[in-house]
Amino acid sequence: MTTNVEAAWAALEPLTDPEIPVISLRELGILRDVRQGADGLEVVITPTYSGCPAISQIEDDVRATLLASGIEARVVTQLAPAWTTDWMTAEGKAKLHAYGIAPPHQTPAGSNVLRFIAQPAKAETVPCPHCGSSHTVESSHFGSTACKALYKCLDCQEPFDYFKPY
Repeated sequence: MTTNVEAAWAALEPLTDPEIPVISLRELGILRDVRQGADGLEVVITPTYSGCPAISQIEDDVRATLLASGIEARVVTQLAPAWTTDWMTAEGKAKLHAYGIAPPHQTPAGSNVLRFIAQPAKAETVPCPHCGSSHTVESSHFGSTACKALYKCLDCQEPFDYFKPY
C-alpha cells in the first residue's frame, strides 16, 4: 500500500524548476523532504538562495501538483541549512550540461566556513558545455539568474551560464 508520503514524492518527481525546465526540483536539490508532520503532510523546499525570485512560483507549483493528485500538504520553506550545489544529483548536473549550462564543480570540504581574512581568489576552469573547451572566461559574475555566472568560450565564442557552487 502506498503512503501519502510516497504518493507525494511520486507526484512531485517530474516537477521542474521554473527557470531551468530541464531539471526537476528533486534533481536540483530544492525539494528536500516530504514528511508527516503534526498537522498533516509537509513538503520541505529550500531555495537556491534566500532571495530567489522563483521560490513563490515553486511553492505554487508544488501545491498545484499535489492538489491535482488529490494530496493535501503544507509547503514549508526552509532556509537553514542553506541550499548547496552539493545537493544536486549527478543526473541533474548532466541535464544542466546537456541544456547548455555548465554544472557546478563539487565544493571542497570546509568551503562553506565563514572566513574573516580574505584569501586570494583561485581561478576556476569552467569547461564550455557546447564544445568542451577549457579556454573560457567569466564575463559577468551574475548570469541569467543570481545563482549563475555568465561565461564565454574563447574557442567556439559561445556564451553560457555556469551554475555557481555554493
